[in-house]
Amino acid sequence: METRTGFLISYIKQVQGRVFDRLLQRCGVDEFNGPQGHILYVLWKSEGIPIVELAQKTGLAKNTLTVMLCRMEENGLICREISASDRRQSLISLTPRARALEKCYNQVSQQMNSLFFKDFEKAEIKQLEQYLDRIVSNLEQAEQALKKGKDVHDGKDKN
Repeated sequence: METRTGFLISYIKQVQGRVFDRLLQRCGVDEFNGPQGHILYVLWKSEGIPIVELAQKTGLAKNTLTVMLCRMEENGLICREISASDRRQSLISLTPRARALEKCYNQVSQQMNSLFFKDFEKAEIKQLEQYLDRIVSNLEQAEQALKKGKDVHDGKDKN
């Protein structure tokens, strides 16, 4: 059976990113873009964390995250500090400038949530999120199997 789910998810992500960035600009925020906002969101929730943990919480590859963090550091949004317990490890923290942007970010996030679920019933939202959670779980299992060099199966009988 041919489906459009992958295409639709990618398209939603693209359109959502453009709308989110425009809403941030309208709110007067031009210090960061949507993907950087995701990093800030994680740091607003748990500041002073190592890059490895930040990569896990954002779902970004470590090399992609490192490039983004360099830009964010240049823009005065984050700073790196050496961990007191492990001098080889850098901890990522927010600057006061980034902390001041949290309220606008939360407002834009609420607007996005309203746009996403306009004309949806609560039960429909719950059901959609359950389906998406299942897709995420399936993909995470496949990713782990591939990392271990195993084959991934779609659950269908090949015979």
